Amino acid sequence: MEIQALIKQIESSPAVMLYFSGEQCNVCHALRPKIKALFDEKFPKIAQVWLDAHEHPQIAAHFHVFSVPTLIVFLDGREFVREGRAMSLAALEEKIARPYALLTE
Repeated sequence: MEIQALIKQIESSPAVMLYFSGEQCNVCHALRPKIKALFDEKFPKIAQVWLDAHEHPQIAAHFHVFSVPTLIVFLDGREFVREGRAMSLAALEEKIARPYALLTE
């Protein structure tokens, strides 16, 4: 994935979620299916982008991602939520639910 294409997707989509992980990160691998299930079930209109930070260091640096896992949600092209490492799925859902409902009305 090219950084310009990703930026264009973020700017032109109502909602995008970026998940930065790493191949050697056990936390990343444990969280990914749970986050995917949460977004598939509760926030299906948010585009999901899964990136290995080590394979895409320029993209990770552009978004100031220096540790994994890092999850960033953009609404209307602006960063709305950023969570890293030990994130609570319940808290994440709570942060996104109301603006998501407004966005998808």
